[in-house]
Amino acid sequence: MKMPTVDHRGRRVFPLFAFALFSGLISAQDKADRNEKPKPPPSSYLPVTSDESLSSVIKRMEAEKPAIAKRQSDLLEERYDLTDRPSKSVKMSRGKVLQEGVRVRLPDGMTWEKLSKMSPADIRKQNSFPHGFLPLPHPNHPEGGMVFPKFHIEEIKKQEGRDLTRFDLDFDLPDHFLPEFPPPIYLTTRPDLGDVSKGKLVTIDNAFDLFNGILNPKQLEGLRLLVTPFPQQQFNHTDDRRSLRPSRGVTCFDCHVNGHSNGATHLAGDVRPQEFRHRIETPTLRGVHVQRLFGSQRALKTVEDFTEFEQRGAYFDGDPVIATKKGVNLLERGSQVHFMAEFQEILDFPPAPKLDIYGKLAEDQATESELRGQKLFFGKAQCAVCHPAPYYTDNLMHNLKIERFHEPKTINNARAVGDGPIKTFPLRGLKDSPPYFHDGRLLTLDDTVEFFNLILELKLSTEEKQDLVAFLRVL
Repeated sequence: MKMPTVDHRGRRVFPLFAFALFSGLISAQDKADRNEKPKPPPSSYLPVTSDESLSSVIKRMEAEKPAIAKRQSDLLEERYDLTDRPSKSVKMSRGKVLQEGVRVRLPDGMTWEKLSKMSPADIRKQNSFPHGFLPLPHPNHPEGGMVFPKFHIEEIKKQEGRDLTRFDLDFDLPDHFLPEFPPPIYLTTRPDLGDVSKGKLVTIDNAFDLFNGILNPKQLEGLRLLVTPFPQQQFNHTDDRRSLRPSRGVTCFDCHVNGHSNGATHLAGDVRPQEFRHRIETPTLRGVHVQRLFGSQRALKTVEDFTEFEQRGAYFDGDPVIATKKGVNLLERGSQVHFMAEFQEILDFPPAPKLDIYGKLAEDQATESELRGQKLFFGKAQCAVCHPAPYYTDNLMHNLKIERFHEPKTINNARAVGDGPIKTFPLRGLKDSPPYFHDGRLLTLDDTVEFFNLILELKLSTEEKQDLVAFLRVL
């Protein structure tokens, strides 16, 4: 750069090009100041602190909530027939009527018969894979976190005064596709008692009265811990929460209601970045005593491992740094974890009066359709390869490689690239546990049979699929 010159009055003068350069530097800085901060690189960790106040977060998220709800509602309507079409004869254990019929919508001009004759490569090439068979996103996938059905929120507020309402979003699936509420509790140790919940939602308010004299002291203490609220990612005392007021947190039984499920949803904590995380629909804890793997994908080996992992990691989106900030409940393995597990281990499947001690149909009690369905289950339909009797699980992980049927795609901010290995869930008591599959994408048993008929390339007839549904309903 040239040095400044001196004019006839002795004043220093900058050359024109130098002035322009200097002005350009100022303009560039002003522009940089006005622009938003550059997007940070991907990180495995959540931000520990925020530069936005809680009141600002609430105001912003409440304003965004209607658009987010509509986006998810539009997706569900595009994928499924959501009408209330209950069965005329099939009920869950306490009497809620099961929804029936295939609810997944087909592409225009397509039929299930036509689709089943196509190869995975052709379905992928022609973009004919039903959207209802694709992974189901969280109600707000970028945000994630625990979301509870309204009926559960209202009952907890009534009993405990604890509010599980989120100011940023609501649960998405209609109530008629969810398990009955509250579900019954059956114990392996006291089958003579039937439903020991007496039709009530078990909480810290009534657990002792309901179970004192039925459980041993360790089991009773384990149950107390399962219904005690502890801090969680969205429900805690800090300014990084999604409840209007500081919260005592959530309980294990807020999702695993009465040791079963209310359909509450979350995101699995084992995948990053956020768009690759999988929605999880709360599985039942019934039959824990016959299971050897826990978590839909994590393959934890014991229920003690799962219980400890839930408190330390899953409650906080798998981030132990955030867990420390928000008040992680570090359970003591030798007593608390063991006591909680001992109670979970005695949660039994619901009665299945048509099954014999081998888990097969007693021929003198079953219908012809159910018997044909059982033959298909253990034969042509290949179901028993992963779901052998008597509990209908092989306690392994399997990868269905659903990505054979579709191109990688983003659905409401969730990236669908393949599910990976998924735990084989027991099918005993299946009719009590809608919706189905690990993320709840299959609303009915009819949907589930259509899904596996296509994925496994079984080419079942319409009558065969109906018979298979009939058998699944009596397990």
